[in-house]
Amino acid sequence: MKMITFFLVGLTVHVIFFLSIFDIYFTSPLVHGMIPMATLLTPPASRLVLIVADGLRADSLFTLLPNGSSRAPYLRSVVEERGTWGVSHTRVPTESRPGHVALIAGFYEDVSAVAKGWKENPVEFDSVFNESRHTWSWGSPDILPMFAKGASGDHVYTHTYPAAEEDFASTDASRLDSWVFAQVKSFFQSAKSNSTLMAGLLQDKNVFFLHLLGLDTNGHAHRPMSQEYLSNIGLVDSGVSELVSLVEDFFSHDGRTAYVFTSDHGMTNWGSHGAGHPSETLTPLVVWGAGVQSPHKLTETQLYHDGYLQDWKLEHLRRVDVNQADIAPLMASLIGVPIPVNSVGVLPLLYLNNTDRFKAECMYTNAIQILEQFKMKMKQKKETTLSFLFTPYKPLTQPKQVEFIHKARILMQLEKYGEAISLCQSLISHALEGLLYYHTYDRFFLGCSVVLGFVGWTSYVVLVILKTHASLNMHPDILTQKTNPTLPRLCVCVTLVIGIFLLVQRSPITYYVYCLLPVPVWYSVLKESKTLTDLIQSAHSLPLWKCFGYFVLVAVGIELLVVSFFHRAMLTVGLAVLSLWPMLTGLFGKAKFRSLNWFLGCLCLAAFPLMPVVGREPNINLVTCAGLLTLFTSACFLWPSQNRTPLHSSDKQQFIIQMISWATFASSIHVPLMSSTRLFHRLLSIFLSLTATYLLLSTGSEALFPPVLSWLMFVWINIEQEAMIAEGFSGRQELSTIDFSANIDISKIRQLKLDDIRRSYFFVFFIITAFFGTGNIASINSFDPASVYCFLTVFNPFIMGGLLMWKVIIPFIIVTCTFETIQVTTQLSSRSLFLIVLVISDVMALHFFFLVQDNGSWLDIGTSISHYVIVMSMTIFLMLLSVVTHILTSKRLLLWRRRKMHFP
Repeated sequence: MKMITFFLVGLTVHVIFFLSIFDIYFTSPLVHGMIPMATLLTPPASRLVLIVADGLRADSLFTLLPNGSSRAPYLRSVVEERGTWGVSHTRVPTESRPGHVALIAGFYEDVSAVAKGWKENPVEFDSVFNESRHTWSWGSPDILPMFAKGASGDHVYTHTYPAAEEDFASTDASRLDSWVFAQVKSFFQSAKSNSTLMAGLLQDKNVFFLHLLGLDTNGHAHRPMSQEYLSNIGLVDSGVSELVSLVEDFFSHDGRTAYVFTSDHGMTNWGSHGAGHPSETLTPLVVWGAGVQSPHKLTETQLYHDGYLQDWKLEHLRRVDVNQADIAPLMASLIGVPIPVNSVGVLPLLYLNNTDRFKAECMYTNAIQILEQFKMKMKQKKETTLSFLFTPYKPLTQPKQVEFIHKARILMQLEKYGEAISLCQSLISHALEGLLYYHTYDRFFLGCSVVLGFVGWTSYVVLVILKTHASLNMHPDILTQKTNPTLPRLCVCVTLVIGIFLLVQRSPITYYVYCLLPVPVWYSVLKESKTLTDLIQSAHSLPLWKCFGYFVLVAVGIELLVVSFFHRAMLTVGLAVLSLWPMLTGLFGKAKFRSLNWFLGCLCLAAFPLMPVVGREPNINLVTCAGLLTLFTSACFLWPSQNRTPLHSSDKQQFIIQMISWATFASSIHVPLMSSTRLFHRLLSIFLSLTATYLLLSTGSEALFPPVLSWLMFVWINIEQEAMIAEGFSGRQELSTIDFSANIDISKIRQLKLDDIRRSYFFVFFIITAFFGTGNIASINSFDPASVYCFLTVFNPFIMGGLLMWKVIIPFIIVTCTFETIQVTTQLSSRSLFLIVLVISDVMALHFFFLVQDNGSWLDIGTSISHYVIVMSMTIFLMLLSVVTHILTSKRLLLWRRRKMHFP
């Protein structure tokens, strides 16, 4: 196979591996076709007021001030005198869209839908707003439209402020909440003179939704411990107090209004959210009004061991915690509308103040609503699975469903409501487990297919390395071996069997890709079986102990990299070990200065994984120091090369301009393309330009990372040259004299050696260090959003995310350019070292694929998936880079042929 074909095939294979994780683990949980279920009894409330304080933490609301008073006195009085309170537990990702979907629709949206935007609905879903008679909403243009668009009919009305108002540079964003409260007051005032609106307001099953974004915006801009954020809580509290008085007066204190106050997510101390820290997942829930239980005072200790009750001075009042999705059936039960058909929430009965019969009927409705989802999911899976292969969920077979329902109705007829509630709760538990069972029904089958393809591909790459890039004594027949005709026939038969099997089961098209991919991959492996046979036969001539030692070291090294994804401090351990490399290999005696530079560079870089990834206070002095260090490092590397290889005056001017005006963001990408084509000078120009951008996106100590990383990368290039001399290679060329635009002397390109495995591993190690040195890109919380405020302050998650991603990629580019330089200076084809890198990264990705198990928590699964995605993204990027490099190399070889140059 030609090398360009190999890379393109490999790129396709890795894209399939990359997409498979989303098809296996991030499929939509929604099913359609269910009938809405509602309790027939008269509901306690005619209307519901839902108030969502975006970004409000539970501790920020409930914690008392040092003098014993509350920063939210009205809501505190509600907790102590009028309603029921608790903590709502959110799920990852703790973002506004999934949080509101869980609150209002009752289900946890799949991650892929979050990436499709806040303003549109990538999938149609039912919600409490959709089931209401009318819903009036006020707040952010990012949240309200998605529920209006998803509603059937024209009964969800939205009132939003301009998107430009969501400005993180604002001195105080509480004006957003003031706008909402003012609009609500104006709305009720106008209703008094509008007979049509008044008639609608006097009907039942109405919802009023207030989305308060001020706290979230102030938290991002000033952090949750700031005076702006804490004062905003007081403003919200007084606004809620006035709102309740307004609503009660408007409806003549009829006692038919229920109120729910909560938050979609919390916020970390450093002003971000998205991951699973308790400050993000613990949100307040206060419910009061019609049909809601009054405070229940306790004398015994409550079964919460988190210490919050004591800190909040609320241990004497019953705390009722819920999952965020449980709020949807609670709201539906209070106003008597059907529970959203896709809701997986369980009605929290302790919030209801009603008869036992009403509670039992509501719980029964909740159970039937979830059971309908289970039945629809089971039906869909049964229709797409061969009857003899279908394995039903045994705890909830058809006879058991009928038995549950019949027994529940009998218990309610006998007025044994407590037993009926317990039975319905048991049915809900089984139905939710069954939903998960059928949702993940094909996961093991697809996972096995992907693993089989992964192992086959990695095996094939190893065989390619041994056959074409390793200096082994292969038998001459290896290069001209013919394929056994039985093998292609067998593969065709296997393909037909798999294709027919998937066709009968009416599987999605992606299933064909995942299941058929291993066939050509393993065909290629088995076709090269003689290479492996020849290697075994020539094993006696190989340095087996040295090979085994390299294998053990690389295996331990890969495991260290895998663990570093979960514990960044392992990178410090790895760098400490790498710092000893010159001493352990004898290079220290031959190049003391460079070895000492390597040692110090590794130790300095090792400090960064020990620093906190987030929570840093802005420190512009450190950013300034990083800029000065950049200039000093550049001068140190430029001066010696200038003495050995003088620069043209234009190149000198460009470097001086870069070193003076390195803060120019717009030109930083283009300037290196105009620099000298000498390898060392081009590297220095890239370093200066990228560091300028990085500094603009930095707020503290992370600004020091690129200069230290670049220092170590320059030392790595130099010390690899010393290692080549120690290995017996001659013809060392000064870095500043190498011109990468010159034609390649093919005669000097060598085969792979065992030491090249070390070089490839170093590259992967430094790539991971570049990713996790100042943050953990598997967690959005590892980066301070304040670092993009100098470019953008108005809320735009995609532009902000793009700027942060560019900041993350900059160290990656520095390491990649360094590795390409090492390939040139060590006289290796870029394809040769890349194949080893490909094997290492594939082994890591396969490791993470195995870690994605259902027996862990959802957060653990999500973390392993994100790590898998990171490694696969890195591999795909490297493959794209190799394809481009190969094309450019081929172009240079064509020019060489035209010039009729001849190499022996």
